[in-house]
Amino acid sequence: MDSTLKPAVTLMSGRLVGVVVAFSIPVVLARVLDQTAFGTYKQLFLVYATLYGIAQLGMAESLFYFLPSNPARAGRYALNSLLALSGAGAACFVFLWADRARIAAWLGNGALSSGLPWIGLYLAFMLASTGLEILLTARKRFSGAAWAYATSDAVRTAMFLLPILLTPRLEGLLIGAVAFAALRFGATLLVLKREFGADLRLDWSLLRSQLAYAIPFELAVLVEILQANLHQYAVSLRFDPAAFAVYSVGCLQVPLVDLVAGSTANVMMVKMAEEIRDSRREAALATWHATVSKLALVFFPLVGVLLVNARDLIVLLFTRSYLASVPIFMVWTAAFLLAALPVDGVMRVYADTRFLVLLGAIKLAIIAASVGWFITRFHLLGGVLVTLLATLVGKTLALARVKVHMQACLYDLLPWTGLAAILGCALAAGLPALFVKEGLGLAPLPSIAASGLVYAGTFLVLAGGLRSSRLREGLVALLEAQR
Repeated sequence: MDSTLKPAVTLMSGRLVGVVVAFSIPVVLARVLDQTAFGTYKQLFLVYATLYGIAQLGMAESLFYFLPSNPARAGRYALNSLLALSGAGAACFVFLWADRARIAAWLGNGALSSGLPWIGLYLAFMLASTGLEILLTARKRFSGAAWAYATSDAVRTAMFLLPILLTPRLEGLLIGAVAFAALRFGATLLVLKREFGADLRLDWSLLRSQLAYAIPFELAVLVEILQANLHQYAVSLRFDPAAFAVYSVGCLQVPLVDLVAGSTANVMMVKMAEEIRDSRREAALATWHATVSKLALVFFPLVGVLLVNARDLIVLLFTRSYLASVPIFMVWTAAFLLAALPVDGVMRVYADTRFLVLLGAIKLAIIAASVGWFITRFHLLGGVLVTLLATLVGKTLALARVKVHMQACLYDLLPWTGLAAILGCALAAGLPALFVKEGLGLAPLPSIAASGLVYAGTFLVLAGGLRSSRLREGLVALLEAQR
């Protein structure tokens, strides 16, 4: 394993353990809380997630640039980041505490008022400790960063769930969340002290340079967060907490998607940057094609399996009380097909970050302008339909930009033949899987297992029989990556 791949695998392993453990939180809460309380939980953490992304101001991410480039002043950069994030966290706490009644009224849920101060405290500590894993990674403490990812999510899961299992009230979870965040902040201080010692001090001149680097990046993040969360706020404003709980379950996050897409895109960016630097345009285009093919080999059949098992999966994870989430989940899952096109990575390779901001603004405008009509026409399903539309428009515009950057004709822009072959296999594999599922009539877990095995076996047989050289190359590359 080469020097680049080994740390990436180490970090991915730590993150994978963490997300798998943390995935149990909503699954357990859906069983312990009624739909109204679960919807309130989802609304509280929607507010948290929105502010957490915005209030970072790019200061944590800036450590990836400043610590390796100027290790002699790394302690100053780290403390500057910590203090800026702590200040942002304190401001968020004051805002959520002072305006709790107004925010609760705006979202149409009076129960939020008592929870928002707790979310404010949790947010303040989490913001202050955002740089923990980034700091370790930038200092090449890859094993330590992986351990921090896994341990943090494991402890968070335990401290979220244990109080509410003992006393099934949302307040217990919130108190446990604040206690966890305070522990994480303490761990961050200990790591900073261990790494830098006496070099840990504030430097105003360096802080200005950090802000100058971070704020333009934060603009793109701000637009992305707003467009990614707007549909949830629109649904929250128009429906009661119980309906929002149904909608949130339908918008289930599948950790594998972000993990695979992000890691693969990072590898693509490194390789493409080298090829573009050496003026090897055809090699860069080949790298883009190979990346898209690999991601399609993962996401196309993944979407097929999820669609075949949508009903059983929702019932298994969240009980029959959330059957109304199934159509929402099916539309939401269809969007994973577009994750096979890592266009953002290409924009970053060509330093076209302004276009990313413009693209985010266009998607935000589409959702803002049409989400009301979609919800009125399609009710809860409208929220995911308008999000899917905005994503589709965004990917189309980004592909047009990729075409310009890579000086490719439409025929060469994507591995069309290979993608069509993979999609055909994914669609065809769903038929026998559906036949087995309907014929056996099993309980959700054995039904998912049986239909999943049939789907996987059929897909592999069909894919293996294809004569498309591009698909075979993609399969070989994927198998080699797995080794």
